[in-house]
Amino acid sequence: MNIVILGAGQVGSSLARNLANEDNDITIIDTNIAALRELREKLDVHTRHGPASHPDVLEQANVNDADMLIAVTNSDEVNMMACQIAYSLFRTPTRIARVRASGYLQHPELFTPELIPVDVLISPEQLITNYIFRLISNPGTTQVLDFAGGRVRLVAVKAYHEGPMVGHEINKLSEHLPEVKVRITAIFRNGKAISPTGNTIIEANDEIFVIASAQHIRAVVSELRSVDRPYKRIMIAGGGNVGRRLANALEEGRYKVKIIEKNPDSAKKLAETLNKTIVLEGDAADESLLLEENIEDTDIFCALTNDDEANILSAMLAKRLGARKVMSLVNRTGYVDLVENANIDHAVSPQQITIGALLTHIRSGDIVSVHSLRKGDAEVIEVVAHGDAKNSRVVGRKRADLKLPPGTTVGAIVRKDEVIMPHHDTVIEEEDHVILFLADKRYINAVEKMFQVGLGHI
Repeated sequence: MNIVILGAGQVGSSLARNLANEDNDITIIDTNIAALRELREKLDVHTRHGPASHPDVLEQANVNDADMLIAVTNSDEVNMMACQIAYSLFRTPTRIARVRASGYLQHPELFTPELIPVDVLISPEQLITNYIFRLISNPGTTQVLDFAGGRVRLVAVKAYHEGPMVGHEINKLSEHLPEVKVRITAIFRNGKAISPTGNTIIEANDEIFVIASAQHIRAVVSELRSVDRPYKRIMIAGGGNVGRRLANALEEGRYKVKIIEKNPDSAKKLAETLNKTIVLEGDAADESLLLEENIEDTDIFCALTNDDEANILSAMLAKRLGARKVMSLVNRTGYVDLVENANIDHAVSPQQITIGALLTHIRSGDIVSVHSLRKGDAEVIEVVAHGDAKNSRVVGRKRADLKLPPGTTVGAIVRKDEVIMPHHDTVIEEEDHVILFLADKRYINAVEKMFQVGLGHI
């Protein structure tokens, strides 16, 4: 596929790295010469220097031959204008734009071929908010992903010694939870992937990816570790787009929410906008303020400012002062390992969350969703099976007969409203939603080709 990426920032660069190794022709446009040079040295990509929305720059990048334009510069206006020019002058088939400002997102009627021709809108702040909300709603998990409209949920859990299943074979899980449809799709032990079988023994500190119906996740997690009591008291550092959205989502539930905002004007606006949230003007790294607000009684402290260093330091401080769990928004990918080794429970990477949403619209075949796991090394995808036994490599075939790449497992099948945990003799039918876990994302092309239909299918 011929793809033009506008913006060589963290999202654009990470996306280029994901796509460059998958037989795509990638061109990146940016005004930062140093960033373009670095990408050119590390990746097999083309680069063009210049303003991303200028027609002549787009023409030099051969956008007229591109299959897709992905606009992820730091400017909403540049991204939207570039999509307009790509559509009007070059008839680029697919146009994706990152748009942050809620003022634009509140008016989806703007994004039509007649007005602003953007095919897919990506809102990082909303994606991050949803991601954090799912973590808060599922205590004890390190990642929570929904599939098939929320009917199926995949969670990552770190097994602890007190978990009933620790030290036992996976096939005992059905005895512990006889009424629950559940499957362990992958285990990472000491950083290395293990393809689980029924005889695999779960060990303490294993990172386990498990898939089940959404209503059964809490019961499944309780088999792998002691169950964390539900979170109730939430403290948010930072009243920007993510902090405000998260507070707004949380206050509609059973949560008691406090938000700390350093800017007086922003704090005042938050107080006027939010209904149940307590808004505090101050510095989240102020020890006296945290103690005054009973940080030791806080179930989860969320550091969500635009400053990585401030997030990390305030989260570490909150943990030292007694917060039960802490999370930090970390934009710099190089900081993620540092954060995970610094007594911070969750490091939230906007890049990985955003890239998953972008990949959903880039992958070939009828792929419903894509999520990056383990800092982009692994992926989980939801793909719809089409065709019949004559023109499809999967429809009409048993799971055991599928020639899946190494480290790839079928986690679940959703057939209409039924959730199926497939066995070796389960036959895949047309229109099934198949959820696959790829321990090695390098095999994504092979999986995509499996689900592509031959010429006989209309």
